[in-house]
Amino acid sequence: QVQLMESGGGLVQAGGSLRLSCAASGNGISLLTMNWYRQAPGNQRELVASITSGGRTSYADSVKGRFTISRDNAKNTVYLQMNSLKLEDTAKYFCNTAALYTYWGQGTQVTVSS
Repeated sequence: QVQLMESGGGLVQAGGSLRLSCAASGNGISLLTMNWYRQAPGNQRELVASITSGGRTSYADSVKGRFTISRDNAKNTVYLQMNSLKLEDTAKYFCNTAALYTYWGQGTQVTVSS
């Protein structure tokens, strides 16, 4: 059983930065690929960034060069550093991983204002 809890969302002006955290609990967290997804109202949930157990990262084209995913295996925590935020980054951000089952956190809202 894996539990995920996101934090760090909020209201920020365009061009600003936020860092999201995902605290994970359960066995073998360090062996799992961890993902950040986001969903804006009326849109499908989309994959934003991933990090493998070995630290290999991948990003959606829309966030490349602005967002950085990282993990601290000692703390079982995954981070999403978001810089140069744009209005279109406004969404609810979810932490996700898959082991025997797929697990989701409850999400954290990010709102970017002009």
